[in-house]
Amino acid sequence: MTPALTNRDIPPEKLTEKQAKAELKALAKLIAEHDVAYHTNDAPTASDAEYDSLRKRNEAIESQFPDLVRADSPTARVGAAPGGGFKKVAHAVPMLSLGNAFADDDVMDFVDRIRRFLDLGDDEKIEMTVEPKIDGLSFSARYEKGRLTVAATRGDGAVGEDITANIKTIKDLPEFIMGDVPKVMEIRGEVYMTKQDFQAMNERQAAAGGKIFANPRNAAAGSLRQLDPKITAQRPLKAFTYGWGAVEGQTWNTQWEFIQTLKAWGFPVNKRTTVCSSVADMLEEYARLGSDRAGLPYDIDGIVYKVNRLDWQKRLGFVSRAPRWAIAHKFSAEQAETLLENIEIQVGRTGALTPVAHLTPVNVGGVMVSRATLHNEDEIARKDVRIGDTVIIQRAGDVIPQVVEVKLDKRPGESTAFAFPHKCPVCDSLAVREDDEVVRRCTGGLVCAAQAVERLRHFVSREAFDIEGLGEKNIEAFFADDIIRSPADLFKIKKAQLEGREGWGDKSIDNLLAAIDRRRTIGLERFIYALGIPQVGQATARLLAHHYGSLDAWELAMTTAKDEESDAFRELTSIEQIGPSVATDLIGFFAEKHNREVLSALRKAGLTVEDFVRPDTSGSPIAGKTVVFTGTLEKMGRNEAKAQALALGAKVAGSVSKKTDLVIAGPGAGSKLKEAETLGVKVVTEDEYLALIG
Repeated sequence: MTPALTNRDIPPEKLTEKQAKAELKALAKLIAEHDVAYHTNDAPTASDAEYDSLRKRNEAIESQFPDLVRADSPTARVGAAPGGGFKKVAHAVPMLSLGNAFADDDVMDFVDRIRRFLDLGDDEKIEMTVEPKIDGLSFSARYEKGRLTVAATRGDGAVGEDITANIKTIKDLPEFIMGDVPKVMEIRGEVYMTKQDFQAMNERQAAAGGKIFANPRNAAAGSLRQLDPKITAQRPLKAFTYGWGAVEGQTWNTQWEFIQTLKAWGFPVNKRTTVCSSVADMLEEYARLGSDRAGLPYDIDGIVYKVNRLDWQKRLGFVSRAPRWAIAHKFSAEQAETLLENIEIQVGRTGALTPVAHLTPVNVGGVMVSRATLHNEDEIARKDVRIGDTVIIQRAGDVIPQVVEVKLDKRPGESTAFAFPHKCPVCDSLAVREDDEVVRRCTGGLVCAAQAVERLRHFVSREAFDIEGLGEKNIEAFFADDIIRSPADLFKIKKAQLEGREGWGDKSIDNLLAAIDRRRTIGLERFIYALGIPQVGQATARLLAHHYGSLDAWELAMTTAKDEESDAFRELTSIEQIGPSVATDLIGFFAEKHNREVLSALRKAGLTVEDFVRPDTSGSPIAGKTVVFTGTLEKMGRNEAKAQALALGAKVAGSVSKKTDLVIAGPGAGSKLKEAETLGVKVVTEDEYLALIG
């Protein structure tokens, strides 16, 4: 079920903390579902513009409420886990995604952020390469001594699918790089299909009774991800190249220099790629490409800006899922008119009642839309949306596909206003609405099947326990038949319980039990995320795992931290990105008896939670140390300094405590410096710190 976004019309700065918290949860789940549909299934459920709007709304709320950033935040995630039909390939260098710009001001802000991060003067010129953003499927091709050895999809950014045999069928891409080439060279680019080839292929497919693709991007992705490369070879695939991953034996000074090298090696490079030396030039090129868009032989959904100087790219580094030195400036999407056939009330994992419009399917920007969010009961009342109305659907709006307008002149005469229910449609419990919230919630809690099932789905999801064979339908069926009611029940399933069930033969049962057995040992960060603690998504779970190291240490700390005067509470709230709000939810989770019983039951069921394995930073002088930055840093930006410290194995805290090992103090240092001096914590200047880390 598609979760609702309940506060779409409220600017992020005007949201209450509860509203922001609820919306971030909904956004995280919805974006994850779209990621799987796009990257794994090659069947997008959202247009690029709609998807980008989701991320933009998420990032705006996170910026306004940094303490509410979830561990499963989309900003900490790239793509989706690879599918099950291909061999997995670990990327030597992660394949990250790009941040997005939607307006001219966003592009200006992007350049200003770079200037501030690098501490550049206003008169310092920042050159950018500018290239069309191809609407296709990303790939990475590894060449060793000039020979193509392996190729992979992006996957989740860290691990992709082995598509070597399929990539070799694309004539644009050479199997050998001639001349003086690096020992190892990973070429990255985009596989696509031209509009003309797409149309011709669909006509052939229709004539043969085969699958008809919705758009060139789907066709290209589906063709490249065929298990039989002979099928791929029959599809008219093309490619553009523009980047690199791992490289051994060669360097470049600029992005443009690398692009010229690609051309010299015989790789296809987009002819519209150029270099701009000012924001005005960048925006002019964006407008020019936008006006030419319809006439291009391939689909594009925007334009990509990249800092040209590679030494600056290296300094700028990355944030979560994207480089700081590049951004995609996206084009807008479309609207369409259709009939609203019904309004369904869905119940989410947190008990939120969400109205969803069921529509007569309509094609909007190349994707068929049959459902749209109505956000909440206030939104329904404000727009006076009724069953049977003719409505305008927008896919480039603030968030997900939404009803933006009712065509009152087409409203049927017998129409009546929609009555929002005050009882849960799943368990019939009272649904209440707090004064400061726009969402109505079921009070059924654990007795509400919708919430219990959602919690179990989350527990076995890809980013959590990732138990293959326990999809949405199976979780629902097992819950309905009392096979599983709590997470621990998953590890008690017996073969006899599944024998005789429709669709469950001996092989599928054995496969499921084997998949469950493989998850009897799990890493600490995945386990923390799987518990479904409010505001604790993947990024926060990893922070907690990195900081505490083991389940026992984390559990003891969270239990002890209930005393806000304790060292445990101060330590928890000093962890970078974990503020009082997240701390309250963590402490509250362990304060509930039934949550502690869940952990106990999992241990009794034989679950082993492995300690967090920190990266090897044995040569780092600050590995394992807790550092705090305060005052103004003059040699690098604060974000750059934090990113560097984390990469060297340090823990970066936001406040000083007795457990702080080192405080780096610049001009203007205030209370943190005084606290360090009071506690006897070592204090160094920025220059001393840079000398220390080399």
